[in-house]
Amino acid sequence: MKDPVALGPIELSASEAGAPDAGALFQRLGAHNGLRATGRAVVAVLLAFAVTAIPILISGKSPIAAYWALLHGAFGSFDHVAFALNKSTPYILTAVGVALCFRAQIINIGGEGQIAVGGLAASWVALNCGDLPSLLAIVLALAAGAVAGALWAGIAAVIRLTRGVHEVLSTLLLNFVGVLLVSEALNGAMGEAGAGFPQSPMFDEAVRLPTLFSGYDLHVGLIIALVVTGCAQFLLWRTRFGFQLRLLGGSRAAAAYAGVSFAGGVIGVMLLGGGLAGLAGGIEVLGVHYRLIEGFSLGFGFTGVAVALLAAANPLAVVPAGLFFGFLQAGALAMQREVGVPSSLVYVIQGFSIVFVLCAIGLDRRWQRV
Repeated sequence: MKDPVALGPIELSASEAGAPDAGALFQRLGAHNGLRATGRAVVAVLLAFAVTAIPILISGKSPIAAYWALLHGAFGSFDHVAFALNKSTPYILTAVGVALCFRAQIINIGGEGQIAVGGLAASWVALNCGDLPSLLAIVLALAAGAVAGALWAGIAAVIRLTRGVHEVLSTLLLNFVGVLLVSEALNGAMGEAGAGFPQSPMFDEAVRLPTLFSGYDLHVGLIIALVVTGCAQFLLWRTRFGFQLRLLGGSRAAAAYAGVSFAGGVIGVMLLGGGLAGLAGGIEVLGVHYRLIEGFSLGFGFTGVAVALLAAANPLAVVPAGLFFGFLQAGALAMQREVGVPSSLVYVIQGFSIVFVLCAIGLDRRWQRV
């Protein structure tokens, strides 16, 4: 049974329109399938925990004790919860941008570089605009981070359109360049004199993100991430631009027939995804470290891709997926400390979760074609 791709009064089947498999997979997971996608992710996570229990048993440890320590480490106190929520914030923001790119069948894996340059730009503003009113300085710093991340992703979009180099390669390589730019800045003009580690001076308190509760580190970045997620869901399903992205992902031929510009879609979604990653970098330096630190972005970008995959490129599903990753990492050290199970085991759980979700999507697609 073929998938129809609605195009005004015209209907083209996905196969007739030449829709690539990757795009068709995510087009199936529309807003009306959100409940099914959520259930699929929950089952995948449970299976991941069950499979991961096997190496724990082989090592002579108790999976129940390990998972209890993991749970206690993530939810044992409000401080632990605040740490996990702060950890989840850049994952959510980056994953929302990646999910939008996936919907258009654009593979943006340059989150780490975009977060790095976003943090760099936000830090420069924070260090040089301390005399401005607090709210204005914070807004300017976050805006600078978003613009820097968007421009960094825009480089990959331009290379794709002018030179034909696939964005997977260009965004991947730009990650290294972005991280090296941060290192160069910290070993130069932005570095703190006499510091034993490449880092900038501390930001003035007026430029730091305010916290949600007095006495705790949970900052307003989480609220920003939730608002951005809601806006992304609206953009994807209630705007012309969102429809164009979905059409590009479902069928390039149908999109061309409808007059949708491939170049415009690539540039637009890459700028949007890079801007969200850059915003995540700004939030990380202003809300967690209060300074720019070498290597602060390492791991965030690729984790954002994993979160988007677990959420099946559904912006709203990115929130629970990002929280799952954040709380897993928050409880990992407690599991290692209390039970002796390596904290790196959480990456095994994350990996199995994604594998099972993708397998379920593939099986679902195969069954619907029968």
